[in-house]
Amino acid sequence: MKVKFFYGWIIVAIATLSLLISNGLSIGGFPVFYKSIREDFVRIGAVEASQAESFIGLGAALTFLTAGFISPFAGWLIQKFSTKKMMIVGCFILGIALILHSQAQTAWLVYFSRILMGASLGFVGVLATTVLVASWFVRLRGTAIGILLTGTSFGGVLIPQIASPLIERYGWRTAMISVSLIIWLILLPAIIFLVKNKPSEIGLFPDGDESPIDENVAVNVKNQEGLTLFEAMRTPIFWVFALCAALIFYPIFVTSQQFILYLQSEKIGLSLQQSSYAQSALFIVSVAGKFFFGFLSDRMSPTKVMLICCTVMFLATLILLNLTAITAFIFLIPFGLGYGGTFVLLQRLVADYFGNRDYPKILGVITVVETVGASVGGIITGRLADMAGGDYTQAFYAVIIVTGLALASVIALSFMHKERKPAIQIS
Repeated sequence: MKVKFFYGWIIVAIATLSLLISNGLSIGGFPVFYKSIREDFVRIGAVEASQAESFIGLGAALTFLTAGFISPFAGWLIQKFSTKKMMIVGCFILGIALILHSQAQTAWLVYFSRILMGASLGFVGVLATTVLVASWFVRLRGTAIGILLTGTSFGGVLIPQIASPLIERYGWRTAMISVSLIIWLILLPAIIFLVKNKPSEIGLFPDGDESPIDENVAVNVKNQEGLTLFEAMRTPIFWVFALCAALIFYPIFVTSQQFILYLQSEKIGLSLQQSSYAQSALFIVSVAGKFFFGFLSDRMSPTKVMLICCTVMFLATLILLNLTAITAFIFLIPFGLGYGGTFVLLQRLVADYFGNRDYPKILGVITVVETVGASVGGIITGRLADMAGGDYTQAFYAVIIVTGLALASVIALSFMHKERKPAIQIS
């Protein structure tokens, strides 16, 4: 007889909460602090006004870059010491990073704090939470992980709405300490008292079944299909795919991190609260994109779905040619849909193109490439804005160009995959 309620869904809820808080406080929701931080550091003389946008862009890039490069090391530690222990470590790193940032008076301490935020994502971000959820589910793993990944978007929805009124009333430093309490009072206790690494720790089996499903033979056969990491790296499609991932993450990162500064610039003129609504809207729409295009990819060619997503993103960026307060929200709807879709499809296409044999390793390398593309985008955007005296117009023209190049790379992939499909057919 099956239990009425499977404890694994509690695990999914806590893992999703972990993503919401960790990504929300370090990536998705953090841009709501940017304008106040920038103005404060210019005022106290810690940053030159002519380099203020680069200061913000570099900080964001450091977080994302660190998160990518620490992932292989974090994965090793999770295997060695358990997911729960590393998630606790991640909470402490993120909480300390926010406290340090809130007290920073120099640019280097801000950079150090942003690096710590990136490091925390290796332990309480997507990697750790996916490993945790995958340990609790086999038959329902796709559904469970799909629910989990919505946390990356909902963090960008909720954190700005919590932080922006605190910033306006108490200032960014007090607001940052206040939101860090979410970690200490909610997330950390939930992990300590409720998380179990695997069902066997409390006498259960995956999915809540009465007995384990012996899928070892099928899994072992399936894992032999496809290419090893080094075999994949010797194929042209790997490098085109890697370039595609880097080009896609450039506009995704820049829009999610620096578009809010564009909205608050003199040209657009939105308030902090209005800009926070736009920030949240981007992530709300991306959730719809993840579900819709993920669903669509199960019913038609994933490569074609990826092409649709990237086309939608590119067409949306054309609105940036004449951006106003009104068209800014129009831009975010199709762009957010395409962004959510490409996020899901990039994970899936690694298996479709190269098989399951070395999927974690190949995905790990692609993840590092994505973070490099995103970080380069953040740095370039900040510098272009500084060169224009704080105006982000030219910087976002560059986003249009890069998104167009991303679309071209997806078109190239669609032709290359057709040619290679018989050689790496995935069951």
